[in-house]
Amino acid sequence: ALIRNMFVDAKQRAVAIGIWAAVFSAGTALGPVLGGVLLESFWWGSVFLLGLPLMAGLLVLGPVLLPEFRDPDAGRLDLISAGLSLAGVLGVVYGLKRIAEDGLAGPPVLFIVAGLVVGVVFVLRQRTLPDPLIDLRLFRIPAFSVSLAAGLLALFTWAGTYLFLAQYLQLVKDLSPLEAGMWLLPAAGGSIAGSMLSPALTSRVRPARVLAAGLWLAAIGFAVVTQVEPTSSLSILVAGSIVFSIGIASTVALVTDQVVGAAPAERAGAAAGLSETGGELGLALGVAIVGSIGTAVYRGDLDDALAPGLPAEAQEAARDTLGGAVAVASQLPESAAAGFLDTAREAFTHGLQVTAGASVLVAATTAILVALVLRRAGADAPSHAQPEGPFEDIRTPHATDRLATVHSTAPLPCRGCGPELITTAAAVTRTDEPT
Repeated sequence: ALIRNMFVDAKQRAVAIGIWAAVFSAGTALGPVLGGVLLESFWWGSVFLLGLPLMAGLLVLGPVLLPEFRDPDAGRLDLISAGLSLAGVLGVVYGLKRIAEDGLAGPPVLFIVAGLVVGVVFVLRQRTLPDPLIDLRLFRIPAFSVSLAAGLLALFTWAGTYLFLAQYLQLVKDLSPLEAGMWLLPAAGGSIAGSMLSPALTSRVRPARVLAAGLWLAAIGFAVVTQVEPTSSLSILVAGSIVFSIGIASTVALVTDQVVGAAPAERAGAAAGLSETGGELGLALGVAIVGSIGTAVYRGDLDDALAPGLPAEAQEAARDTLGGAVAVASQLPESAAAGFLDTAREAFTHGLQVTAGASVLVAATTAILVALVLRRAGADAPSHAQPEGPFEDIRTPHATDRLATVHSTAPLPCRGCGPELITTAAAVTRTDEPT
């Protein structure tokens, strides 16, 4: 929201958001490496201490260095809506995770249905509130709603597959946390490159095409990951992760720019909040749904290979996670442990392959829908056609209103509105004196 108002020129804003996304990706790259360093020397909880000095620095420097933009007509926070949204998402996610663990049964289905019902109540409540938690009017803007959905689905595909990659490196390839973090660095480098590539491309190519191309690139990367085997070279995994990271990062950077740029300046906060919420929801659902698919495949394969004489507790631990299977193998005789561990690793890798395959399907389908819907909605125009004015905090000494003389000319399509709406182009003569 601050970037939306700090950079009033659309082209500059796209570059700024690309840099923001690249820094986000750089944090993703540093996290596994620094976490691996801590895990090599300290207890597992030490990784949570990484955020303390960073957040302390932000709390001190943020108010000093960041400008303030706020809506003078902002309403009150509706805590009931916040509770409804949380309950709806948790109900659906919990039900999906239980189905993946125990199979289709009555209680998990009831949780999913209850979550969906609460979600409907949440939406209906937003329609009646004078100050809704989510401004549903923003969804009437095609570029906003389609881009938001594309960002959610892009991170949906990324989350489940990336979750399996980290475990594959440590539990199948038997790498240390630090070594696994180093092997994930190339993918993070791809994310940085994709974030910076997106604004450069949209200055020459229509945003809908760039968005679709990023999703197709992600689908290709996920397809490469489907070829990973327990004994295959890590170059296959690294190549696939670099490709899909470039595609996902370019998509997320462009989606953020489109979502925030499509909303009116005074609704930048709401648009940015929805963009972040959509991304976090995509990550959560990706882990819950795509991750659960891979976990179900792993458990199904392992059930067929578990030794009848294995104690019930050991069987349950092995079915839960590959980490549990590794722990069980360490307690078996050496002759039985090697075969059991190979079976568990093959089952987990099969789950990774299916997870990546599901991501291919979702990414490719989203790419097709984005290209079709944005073109039909007329939101396929170049994104940097004209600068837009800032939403200024009029209480600051830097904000001045200037006198303008407007001369009406021919009507032109309203940028960001539906094709049925028009606005009048104007030749504006401005004076330099503040009024």
